[in-house]
Amino acid sequence: MDSKLKRTAMALAIASALALPGVAGAQTDKEQALEARVAELEKIVQQLLAEKQAAPAPAPAAAVAAAPAKPANPIQDTSVVPNALGGTKFFITGYGKLDVLYTSTDDGIMAPATNIGRDFYVPSLTPVPTTPGAATTSGSYLNSHIKQTRVMMGTDSVVNDHKLGFRLEFDLYGQATGQGDERISNTYGLAVRHAYMTYDKWLFGQTWSNFMDVAALSDTVDFIGNTDGTAFVRQGQVRWTSGGLSISAENPYLTYSALNATARSTSDEGRMPDLTAAYQFKVGKGHIRASVLGRELRYDTGTTDDSSYVVGGSLTGKLVLGDNDDVRFTLYGGDGIGRYVGLNFQNDAALNAAGDLEAISGYAGSLAWRHVFSPKFRTNIIWAMQDYDIDTGITPATALKGSMSYAVNGFYTPVPKLDLGLEYRYAEIERENGAEGTMDRFQFTTKYSF
Repeated sequence: MDSKLKRTAMALAIASALALPGVAGAQTDKEQALEARVAELEKIVQQLLAEKQAAPAPAPAAAVAAAPAKPANPIQDTSVVPNALGGTKFFITGYGKLDVLYTSTDDGIMAPATNIGRDFYVPSLTPVPTTPGAATTSGSYLNSHIKQTRVMMGTDSVVNDHKLGFRLEFDLYGQATGQGDERISNTYGLAVRHAYMTYDKWLFGQTWSNFMDVAALSDTVDFIGNTDGTAFVRQGQVRWTSGGLSISAENPYLTYSALNATARSTSDEGRMPDLTAAYQFKVGKGHIRASVLGRELRYDTGTTDDSSYVVGGSLTGKLVLGDNDDVRFTLYGGDGIGRYVGLNFQNDAALNAAGDLEAISGYAGSLAWRHVFSPKFRTNIIWAMQDYDIDTGITPATALKGSMSYAVNGFYTPVPKLDLGLEYRYAEIERENGAEGTMDRFQFTTKYSF
């Protein structure tokens, strides 16, 4: 029986039952009238039931038969860019950063604010006298900027079980000549940091050199931190990675000096790529990484030319000690590693009297300890150095021989993704003739990551 009709019949029966007590004491003619009324109502109910049974059954709901299928790729139903593959995942990330730096130098004046040495620590730009004991002028400077602010965007796709990706990252260290200065607008230009594509185990484009261990960089307020003792290079390359092994062919470029010259010369005449190979071992939650770099050093001025092949190596890593501590270390050494280490503190080679290239050998290293006191406060102590073997027969005694720096910092994180940091740095620089220069710097930062 239809539920609606059941409810109707039940309501009538209840009404009849309720009515009976009210007429229990009535005369016989009234009882007969009531019985006739009930019989009439029952007849109506039977008629409704007969009509209901004769009606055709309703068709199934069209919405149920045409229920939409679930999308094949739940990441993204349609692409946010017209030319992308369906299901491509698009993302954007980065951070905003303000740096305020107070710098003092005892052995010379640091160049004006257009010098990047005032934006972050560049070892070779610490002022140093030409000869030991030379009269110098001290200086102090206050600078602030937002140049380290950066944005990365990228895509990830899967096509026929192959992984495709692209990354593009900018910061604000680009030149902005004619666009504004510190008098009014503090305008900065976009500078490309990374631009590369990936296909399964392959990478094509510009990113960190495979000779560099990004995970061994210290947690620092400064742009780099353990600058004296680390490789820091981004360049075009083709790289293959499988598990802990990575091999790359990278853009060649030479920095050198003429015989007994102090000025730096450069050459883009290389015929072979810089070749690197690295293997990374897992150690608990950390790692140890060994790498090797092979390079052809070549110059050609049109009248003189020469080339030689050099090799360098590194051992770097990050060791996690419990829940609140880690130690990060780097060690680099070899011939012709100058362009790769310490922001090109020293050249790769120098020319001798015959016009031949003689590679400059050296080594560099760093050690950093990080301790997390609580989710809102952490601190780091950092030491870094580099030293090079200078041949004064072909290189002047005023050539830079080495540098060293110490730093200590603290970060306060009032809410996730927001860091307030304060860092003190002491730096030394030395020439081959023994002349030295020093720098002290306090740096405050506010950084919001997204």
